[in-house]
Amino acid sequence: MDKNNYVAIMAGGIGSRFWPLSRTDYPKQFLDILNTGRTLIQATYDRFALFIPIENIYIVTAYQYKDIVVKQLPDLDPKNILCEPSRKNTAPCIAFISYKLHQINPDANMICAPADHIILDQTGFKNICLQALHFTANIKALVTLGIKPTHPNTGYGYIQYEQQAVSENVFKVKTFTEKPDKELARTFISSGDFLWNAGIFVWQVKNIIKAFEIFLPEMHDVFDAEKLNFSTAGEKDAIERIYPQCTNISIDYGVMEKADNVYIIPSSFGWSDLGTWASAYDNLEKDYFENAVSGDNVIIIDATKNIVHVNNKKLVLLQGLDDFIVVDTPDVLLICRKDKEQEIKEYVAEVKRNTGDKFI
Repeated sequence: MDKNNYVAIMAGGIGSRFWPLSRTDYPKQFLDILNTGRTLIQATYDRFALFIPIENIYIVTAYQYKDIVVKQLPDLDPKNILCEPSRKNTAPCIAFISYKLHQINPDANMICAPADHIILDQTGFKNICLQALHFTANIKALVTLGIKPTHPNTGYGYIQYEQQAVSENVFKVKTFTEKPDKELARTFISSGDFLWNAGIFVWQVKNIIKAFEIFLPEMHDVFDAEKLNFSTAGEKDAIERIYPQCTNISIDYGVMEKADNVYIIPSSFGWSDLGTWASAYDNLEKDYFENAVSGDNVIIIDATKNIVHVNNKKLVLLQGLDDFIVVDTPDVLLICRKDKEQEIKEYVAEVKRNTGDKFI
């Protein structure tokens, strides 16, 4: 394994679209949503440990989740768990790990990936990542992995790319488009030059830091002023000073959409971002009537294409529902149409307005 290769697993989100199973104090990345025996963050760690030295695997999360990460990833050195004092989207998160790694190893070549993705083809994923790392080790490039679309999904961002390869299976990016409507998504797919944005990035840390300097100069300046504190006893206090000064902005919007050295690798490795209950439904085993059921005592009568997640101790009888999400927890019951899954985030906000944080 190349000692200059690192991975940063981003695990600070709250997964509100997986409510009520995902909660603020125990969000989806720490849950075994697909009943595989491993939580999402454990599966992500396992995937990268196949080709990244374990000492080079880092988790970026919130302070409140550090103990969960320590418990779920016992082989990881706790010093490799970076804690953000507040959620400011992916740009500050990536700046944090980039500046830290630059102090440790100026030649660090890094993958940044979310903790909650599903990837079925582990070998294919490993090969694409190693190809990307090889490319960025030799070129001043910011690389993103693009997924070959299988249908006009409106929940994903799309990336358009040049058709002439600059290297084997590596292409220059033309445009980014956030979550198009169904008609535009169909147009993108029929054109053949758009990919889904997987939110997995690869670059040398010195090159992403340079991009911060150009495109997010204020954020660059506050991190740069504290750079000598990274990987020292003063790191925690430095981050506490830095984060209040950071804009809440994604790396896509802040850097990737503006830079001219962005490249993409078209990929097919059984990817899903597992962002919603419907995406979980797509990845779960189903019965004869296409119901995906998690729970030992669920009886289905005249019901089809539902996703049901209930406690094993509770008997649940479902009759007459088609295309619904049914999730039962000790204190919340959610019954929602699958085609309204993108609105669950709004429903959670409504719950908070009515009841405070009790059920969030």
